[in-house]
Amino acid sequence: MADLVKQILAKPIQLADLVIKVADEASSVKQECHELKSKTERLAALLRQAARASSDLYERPARRITEDTEQVLEKAHALVLKCRANGIMKRVFTIIPTAQFRKMSSQLENSIGDVSWLLRVSASADDRGDEYLGLPPIAANEPILCLIWEQIAILYTGSLEDRSDAAASLVSLARGNDRYGKLIIEEGGVPPLLKLIKEGKMEGQENAARAIGLLGRDPESVDHMIPAGVCSVFGKILKEGPMKVQAMVAWAVSELAGNYSKCQDLFAQHNIIRLLVGHLAFETVQEHSKYAVTSQKGTSIHAVADASNNSSVAKPSIDDYHSHIAHSMDNEVTSQLHNVVTNTMALNAAYKLANQGQGANINGAPHNNVPKSNSGNNVKQNSHPNHSLSAGNLKGREHEDPATKANMKAMAARALWHLAKGNSSICRSITESRALLCFAVLLEKGGDEVQYNSAMALMEISAVAEKNTDLRRSAFKPNSHACQAVIDQLLRIIEKADSGLLISCIKSVGNLARTFRATETRIIGPLVKLLDEGEAEVSREACLALTKFACSDNYLHLDHSKAILSAGGAKHLVQLVYFGEQIVQLSALPLLCYVALHVPDSEELAQAEVLTVLDWAIKQTHFTQDPTMPPLLDQAKSRLELYQSRGSRRFH
Repeated sequence: MADLVKQILAKPIQLADLVIKVADEASSVKQECHELKSKTERLAALLRQAARASSDLYERPARRITEDTEQVLEKAHALVLKCRANGIMKRVFTIIPTAQFRKMSSQLENSIGDVSWLLRVSASADDRGDEYLGLPPIAANEPILCLIWEQIAILYTGSLEDRSDAAASLVSLARGNDRYGKLIIEEGGVPPLLKLIKEGKMEGQENAARAIGLLGRDPESVDHMIPAGVCSVFGKILKEGPMKVQAMVAWAVSELAGNYSKCQDLFAQHNIIRLLVGHLAFETVQEHSKYAVTSQKGTSIHAVADASNNSSVAKPSIDDYHSHIAHSMDNEVTSQLHNVVTNTMALNAAYKLANQGQGANINGAPHNNVPKSNSGNNVKQNSHPNHSLSAGNLKGREHEDPATKANMKAMAARALWHLAKGNSSICRSITESRALLCFAVLLEKGGDEVQYNSAMALMEISAVAEKNTDLRRSAFKPNSHACQAVIDQLLRIIEKADSGLLISCIKSVGNLARTFRATETRIIGPLVKLLDEGEAEVSREACLALTKFACSDNYLHLDHSKAILSAGGAKHLVQLVYFGEQIVQLSALPLLCYVALHVPDSEELAQAEVLTVLDWAIKQTHFTQDPTMPPLLDQAKSRLELYQSRGSRRFH
């Protein structure tokens, strides 16, 4: 940067020398030229001082001030050239108004003030002392820019305490105004903030991490910030930093990833996923070496047989069906079944310990005896679910206060939520770790914020799994204990139906509709009950979730449709189609059509006079605006007509 600043300063220094030389040769208005020469000499001296101190100069204001000073000197040179006119006639006809000299004198004075301010703001804290910097003339039209320059300069040259205060000032500016945030990025504020996160004391690190999170409020801003090294700095802090700072960094990760999805994979490349899951798992799930599956020897054949018998009782889901085909092509079915049983036993033991709230850490060792060799350095991101997952150096973290630990988990869950959104590879990394089990435990026992963030993370992961067959089969296998634990908690919240988590949990269950077996009857009832919920959004989401169970694309649509009717869904759907808000009507009608299409001989449909409902609906324009609805309505109506007579038409 020093060489660049020297290059910038070279031309105005040369111009200043030229103005001085020409002013000496003035043959008219000598007094005014002498005044301009005097001020130019002062300006030249300051410019040379700046060139000598170029290694310490803050480049952004240096560039702006130098450009303005260069323009002023060019005008001064043009003015004094007129005073050097030779010959009587040129002197007579060269008339220079006095106002031009006054204006030029004022502009040179402003340039002197700007360069003086630049030298002061670029000086170290010790050299500057408690001197009030004030505003340079260049900032007269935009004083906030000068304030941003001053705070960023302190970030470069100030003490750790001063740098912490400067970061807090930038936080205030970035929080209050989008434009100020963009100015902070444009004026080079990100690199010194990242340096403070690495080197500062805890308060300064927190302030800097908060500032980074606030600055990344749109894709363009994040895109400018990432090349400065945000990912590597965040990864280092999440591995080794104080927990309060780690929580703030996790929040910043969630902000950047939430506002710019392209940085998700960059965070993953720096082990951010593994580290966040480690923080989530710390004192959430416990394991001990006796539960780790290291050998397949000694497992009872009766356990394998029992597992085989149990799995054959239930009618499989479509994912089970495909898995069965894949396994039948393998000559080692017994060995694979053995692995499933063994792994499930291990996870079951871990989950039971988690529910007991015992005080072991994620590595299973006492908190004050965590060996350094167990740190996250030795754990690959895509590890087997039975592998220990550490957040790096966990030693001493058991002594953090409960509020800090709870906030760390909440922010880790929030970061994983935004990192998982729409990203199948990150979702796979998350689900292959302990994260699903952690989310289940935290949904039950966590505070409000960690519960909300965990529910949102599960919603995003399940949304990706809905569209990604491989992820769905691997992460949400019906015989997976982690999956069962998650489903238990989602259903508990849905049955309770009075939580801010309700919508996200309904969506999660709907996203996983293809994973449930026909015998999993406990799923449908609570969702059908929500159809009678007075809140429109809840009823709508319940309709959408049940539609994923009953639609033709679901392998078990017949079983699920019968379950919806058995739970009393027909009368609720008829009420919603007739009397619900339009957004609810548009969600309820497709579900009613699918149920009628798959179970046309149902007595419940006949009693609810669904054929009459469909006749009425097909005449309503707002139902037929969706091009997929008319064919579905016609199909359902035709199927019902085969089995049911037209009831009395109460609605026209």
